[in-house]
Amino acid sequence: MGRIFLEHMGGSRLFSCARCDTNLTNRNELISTRFTGATGRAFLFNRVVNLTYSEVQDRVMLTGRHMVVRDVSCKSCDCKLGWMYEFATEDNQKYKEGRVILERALVTESDGMEDRTYNERRGVGENNEGGDNRVNLSRRGLGQLLVHRPVRN
Repeated sequence: MGRIFLEHMGGSRLFSCARCDTNLTNRNELISTRFTGATGRAFLFNRVVNLTYSEVQDRVMLTGRHMVVRDVSCKSCDCKLGWMYEFATEDNQKYKEGRVILERALVTESDGMEDRTYNERRGVGENNEGGDNRVNLSRRGLGQLLVHRPVRN
């Protein structure tokens, strides 16, 4: 089947799949913690990576509102993690379109990296003594980093 390529968004607080620890998003993408899923508390995120998406489904949510959604699962282990809003029928719910809900019980939150370069954290080359050969590990730099893992059966 091949290798699965995963994206890493970086950030100082990371959310990962609770089953396999695949990185999904960071604290900067968090919009709201005031949602409820099948397992309890759930979070709304602006951007989440390393997901697979189900077919579009019509669903009546706990609020009674009719929404068009897709279930989202971890790209590495296929564990269902939440859902994505495709279309909202009410105008006051449009802000959810294209956003992802992750259920808190199915993800873990951990420390990530500060928004500084590797050598700055170590205190090396602060006055540019060794030239400009520092490794950039900022959120922007890590956002472009691709990590691969073998497919698990």
